[in-house]
Amino acid sequence: MHIMRWDPFRDVATLQNRVNDLFGDSLSRAEGTYGTWLPPVEIFEKDESLFLRAEIPGMNEKDIDLQVENGVLTLRGEKKREKELENENVHRAERYYGSFVRTFALPTSVDTEKIRAAYRDGVLEVVLPKAEVAKAKRITIQA
Repeated sequence: MHIMRWDPFRDVATLQNRVNDLFGDSLSRAEGTYGTWLPPVEIFEKDESLFLRAEIPGMNEKDIDLQVENGVLTLRGEKKREKELENENVHRAERYYGSFVRTFALPTSVDTEKIRAAYRDGVLEVVLPKAEVAKAKRITIQA
């Protein structure tokens, strides 16, 4: 037997996860995976920019809307099913379809005039360059 540290919230978290599984995932699959969904994203910093990558497979770049306003980056779109599955014998349907909206608060150090985006192989990559003010500068000390 091993000793575990007592966590008073572990049981609450477990219960919350079970309720989410019960009502969230199973109901959306029963509806045919239509409705609101959220594409997974990763945000990271490298060199002089922040990067946001979103997985949005099966879409055309014209169907993706990317806007920045008042320091908020908004990603929205709608993934449509190519063909309805009405008369087919569907054995499993796990792909998500429908509209989505994701918003991200941008740090003030981002130069919004130089933001650029590319969509390749189902991945949207947004490059958020840092403003000149945010970049580190070496200051010479005079004696």
